[in-house]
Amino acid sequence: MISGLFAKVIIDISHEKVDRPFEYRVPDRLMGQLSIGDCVTVPFGKTDALKTAYVIGLCDESEFPVHKLKYIKDISKEYVSVDSDLIKLAAWIKTTYGSTMISALKTVLPAKRVVKKRQVKRIVRSLGPEEIHSLYAQSIKKNQSAKARVLKELTTEEFLPYDLVVSKLNISAPTLNGLVRDGAITIEVCEDIDILISQELDRRGGISLSDEQRYICDEISAEMEAGISNSPTLGKYLIHGITGAGKTEVYLELIEKVVSKGQQCIMLIPEIALTYQTMMRFYKRFGNRVAVINSTLSPGEKYEQCQKAKNGDIDVIIGPRSALFVPFKNLGLVIIDEEHEGTYISEQNPRYHAIDTAIKLCELKNAALVLGSATPSVESYYRASKGIYRLFKLTKRLTGQELPQSQIVDLREELKSGNKSILSRALQEKISDRLNKKEQVMLFLNRRGYAGFISCRACGQVLKCPHCDVSLSRHKNGRLSCHYCGYDREDVSLCPSCGSKYISGFKAGTEQIEEAVLKLLPGVRTLRMDADTTKTKDSYEKILSSFASGEADVLIGTQMIVKGHDFPNVTLVGVICADLSLNEADFKTAERTFQLLTQAVGRAGRGATKGEAIIQTYRPDHYSITLASSQDYESFYEEEIVYRMVGDYPPTGAMLHILVQSKDERRALGLATALKKRASDKVRVLGPAKESIGRINDYYRYSIYLKSSDVKELERNRQSMEDYLDTAPLETEIVSFDVE
Repeated sequence: MISGLFAKVIIDISHEKVDRPFEYRVPDRLMGQLSIGDCVTVPFGKTDALKTAYVIGLCDESEFPVHKLKYIKDISKEYVSVDSDLIKLAAWIKTTYGSTMISALKTVLPAKRVVKKRQVKRIVRSLGPEEIHSLYAQSIKKNQSAKARVLKELTTEEFLPYDLVVSKLNISAPTLNGLVRDGAITIEVCEDIDILISQELDRRGGISLSDEQRYICDEISAEMEAGISNSPTLGKYLIHGITGAGKTEVYLELIEKVVSKGQQCIMLIPEIALTYQTMMRFYKRFGNRVAVINSTLSPGEKYEQCQKAKNGDIDVIIGPRSALFVPFKNLGLVIIDEEHEGTYISEQNPRYHAIDTAIKLCELKNAALVLGSATPSVESYYRASKGIYRLFKLTKRLTGQELPQSQIVDLREELKSGNKSILSRALQEKISDRLNKKEQVMLFLNRRGYAGFISCRACGQVLKCPHCDVSLSRHKNGRLSCHYCGYDREDVSLCPSCGSKYISGFKAGTEQIEEAVLKLLPGVRTLRMDADTTKTKDSYEKILSSFASGEADVLIGTQMIVKGHDFPNVTLVGVICADLSLNEADFKTAERTFQLLTQAVGRAGRGATKGEAIIQTYRPDHYSITLASSQDYESFYEEEIVYRMVGDYPPTGAMLHILVQSKDERRALGLATALKKRASDKVRVLGPAKESIGRINDYYRYSIYLKSSDVKELERNRQSMEDYLDTAPLETEIVSFDVE
């Protein structure tokens, strides 16, 4: 043994053959400065080329001859260092999701690169509230909608965060400059976010809690006070609250408790649901102690937020799943809002699940985890039923309004009666009624998974795989295939159930819906929100803010319009084809359909007027549709969990998805077949089969599914496959593992 100070590092090379720690000597000049998690530069390889590396351990002794060890060159000043808990989390991600250590480290690493500190500005009201209100009324008369949006906020707020107004209210610089010329506002440069809003923070959020909300806050706070280790669920909670029940108020109260004890909180939220109103509530409550990380920030701005978190300058961070890795030193609470959303699962390697990763992070930090949703994932509700999470419920809307009444319309009967319009007669009548009352309407096209499946408009029959109970997809070669097991059959021209010729892929889109609305009510003001209308950076916020300001009567869109938005004047929601998402080649189709429909129906009646929903479908008897109509989650869960048990699908069973990609289709299929042969006889194997989107960016894609009731057995199979890949002569092949 040789005494001295040595560092174990992971080299920044994404290759399995160097995916192990390397040992280096620490030079005298860095003694006492180097810490676990630091980013360093080191000489590597025969040429001693300088490489970036990450310190994962420090020790006083080494088993290697000292003369064979190289010295660390320097500590990089361009990166925020990672604390030891995040190093452990990266190791867990590597083991759990099957990736290289460097890929896992890069996942948890804070933002890279130091850049010039950004300028922080605020909008300051220069006139009194009455004068501002007068200007607001004038802008409404002149149809100056953007100007009106700012003035409306200034009637109640003396200060507004400049960036938030520009991004979330979609206000341009010329509009703000015009208000400056009018003498209504001034724009000030701030030293920091601490003077973005009024210094008098609203510590109670301006809303008193309901009995249900207070009970949840008191119970969770009491368990946290007693210590997470003393909690029966080790500090894991699920809040099931109906749409509009006030989960955000509960979050704010819990965060307040944590912050008052000198701890920090991470709040994950689907980025698409991060509204201006939500952010203002957090700013009012926590002032300069709250920050946001999202995709619009530059690397330098993300670095700045992470540095503040590490230094203890902020207490609350809000953002998408990547916010989970902000380097808080005293984390006390993680909140995951809309926990059912698929965006909490990474689409890149490593394909980590934010909820399970948050559980591990909270375990390392001895922090509490709170999940919330109006439509919890089946996995989360199953865990609650098994006592892994403690379940709380919010059963009443804050406004006192009842949930919207829903009517299911059978599109097969509409066709039989001669109505070939995409809008049912009932929906046409309701749209006309609402617009006559100066109320707003949302029309939701449930388009998830529409491409490729085959259905009959006459009887509603969808062609399914006889082995996997998922829909068959039509391919360009005229064949119908299952993307789980590879089952294949010829295409059809007549419905095998009723003999109708009305059997084909669904072709409706938002433009067709808009045309139907304009034909029904010429001159009606419409807005569309879909992939085509939201291509530019600010288009999404522009559409939402315009609709919220009453600049349109009807908002037409796909799934993005039902993601947590709150429009008080919307009293009618029409679902154009509710069963489209049922036809996706996935065992979770019923769950996703129920969630989407429940969330869609929940957009109606969030103000003073009661809401209503029309659900159009070819499958009016399917439990996901009937129970979404009645907003009955518990009954849906009981139906769905039986299906999962019978099919041995998660959460009652476990499944490993192996995705193989290559620029050479034969090599992709060949490697997938080779991996299948590595599977043990203790698991059930489906595939390999071509993915529903068989080629992306010139990469051919094949999948294998392994099913077992034993998660450990799946992990052993994955490790066996990874060992094989370490020695396989790969070229363009990429393999990813995803535990369902």
